[in-house]
Amino acid sequence: MQATSYTYDPETHTGSVLLDDGTPVEFDAPAFDAGGLRLLRPGQRVRIEVTGEGADRRITLVTLQTF
Repeated sequence: MQATSYTYDPETHTGSVLLDDGTPVEFDAPAFDAGGLRLLRPGQRVRIEVTGEGADRRITLVTLQTF
């Protein structure tokens, strides 16, 4: 699934993305670290993997979107 990075805290490796419909979804440090990234800027296109539905939706991977 694709999204756009919205917030990112380099100290905690946590942040949020906006899905293409504008829905914000937060991610935790393990999801960020799983993608092998060192930094994330607001507005970057990312690829995410999620588990769960609705309120139980959780991001498990954040990585840069490549074409």
